[in-house]
Amino acid sequence: MRALISVFDKTGVVEFGKRLADAGFELISTGGTHRTLAEEGGLPVLQVSEVTGSPEILDGRVKTLHPVIHGGILARQDLPAHLSELEEHGIRPIDLVVGNLYPFADTIGKPDVTLDDALENIDIGGPTMLRAAAKNFPSVAVVVDPGDYSWVADRLAGDGLSESERRSLAAKAFEHVAEYDATVASYLVEAASDDDGLPANLALAYDQVATLRYGENPHQQGALYVPAGGIGAGTGGGTGGGIARASQLHGRELSYNNLMDADAAWRTVSDFSAPAVAVIKHANACGLSSHEDLAQAYLQAYEGDTVSAFGGIVGFNRTVTAAAAEAMNPVFYEVVVAPDYEPQALEILQRKRNLRVLAVGSGGSELGGISLDIRPISGGVLIQTPDAIEENAGDWTTATQRAPTEAEMDDLAFAWVACKHIKSNAIVFARNRTLVGMGAGQPNRVVSVHLSQRIAGDKARGCVLASDAFFPFPDNIELAAEAGVTAIIQPGGSIRDDEVIEAADKHGLAMVFTGVRHFRH
Repeated sequence: MRALISVFDKTGVVEFGKRLADAGFELISTGGTHRTLAEEGGLPVLQVSEVTGSPEILDGRVKTLHPVIHGGILARQDLPAHLSELEEHGIRPIDLVVGNLYPFADTIGKPDVTLDDALENIDIGGPTMLRAAAKNFPSVAVVVDPGDYSWVADRLAGDGLSESERRSLAAKAFEHVAEYDATVASYLVEAASDDDGLPANLALAYDQVATLRYGENPHQQGALYVPAGGIGAGTGGGTGGGIARASQLHGRELSYNNLMDADAAWRTVSDFSAPAVAVIKHANACGLSSHEDLAQAYLQAYEGDTVSAFGGIVGFNRTVTAAAAEAMNPVFYEVVVAPDYEPQALEILQRKRNLRVLAVGSGGSELGGISLDIRPISGGVLIQTPDAIEENAGDWTTATQRAPTEAEMDDLAFAWVACKHIKSNAIVFARNRTLVGMGAGQPNRVVSVHLSQRIAGDKARGCVLASDAFFPFPDNIELAAEAGVTAIIQPGGSIRDDEVIEAADKHGLAMVFTGVRHFRH
């Protein structure tokens, strides 16, 4: 029996090689793997060039790409004609292929990587060899995961691998190659793109980094995945790749809903350049405030809706201070997420046994390598670019007779960012850079204004209003004026803009048009 071993990840390969040799396998290898097996393991191992009778050429680009290798892998050992043909050409069968590929994502993740660097690190022989072995799995076992070495060695030293086990190993090999190819394809598409268009074909690959107790409901399965080969992928590291790559510093296991809401909190606060705190409930901000004093920002966010805040998720876009942590102490929260924590702040938060504490790092709200917004629908997926555009208040236009005051304009800018992160139809009431009321996910905008008014109560007097899309009728303006709103920001663009502006002027409201819509379904 013969085993061909060529791995980038050399974890456990020496011990596996020893067990294969003890089981009667002749070992064949290449390059660094050969040195590891021969020098570190002291194992008898043939170079591929000794088997093929051909040297490695083109700086190692061609070594396993040879009929002696691929004939040995692809021959069906249950077909006498195949075995006869191998014998005719002096080729011996290969019974086991052990390989894994250099993580291409590591190459393209390096600073100042060039296209030539990337192309030079695209493996050809490795994927070809793994695909060949996986195609012929009834005759050739293939192993790509060092985690499988131990049990595979046990089987090979005993009664051998069953067909179902071989099939499972082959599937894992194809997944490994598909993941690799998807990473290369994504890089080349991005490198070649000279516009903002979406690709005609999209290859995506993800690695599972955590299993969850269940999905949104107990009868649903759930797991966490990150882009394949991503640096720092997993629940440790805090590399700034969003919630999926955050470090959990304290608390119980995260649930599917915890992660969804934590992501909403992180995305919301990350959209503010000034210090900001969000309190999230069911993916919407029930509290949100921006203030230079982080503890004060938290308290103002909490006061936005003290009832809904219970059991929510808190997001910070700055390192959490001890004062902010102490301010949170009286309220029960599920999760707190921030770039980092002062040591004393972490100590305070860790007193709550069940509070989950996440550190995301300093990478902003990036999606950890995913530059597209992907949502499943029945029979397919919808794909769009993220709602992330540069907006300048200087480009906004005042549509009413009265222009906003400086204080109103400051609150309008805050409210405009806030409503972007609330489900449509989204209405936000804000004052002093603090959310005082909101309406989300309603079938019509009037109901969202009603809800905002009800939540804000007396705090609605003197506040500003933001709407994620235009007002189709002036009734929204009438209701807002009745609530005490003094200024409004909205995209504009309705066929009834004149009626809406007229209603605002009648009540002395200032209204700004942004020309941009921020629906979030």
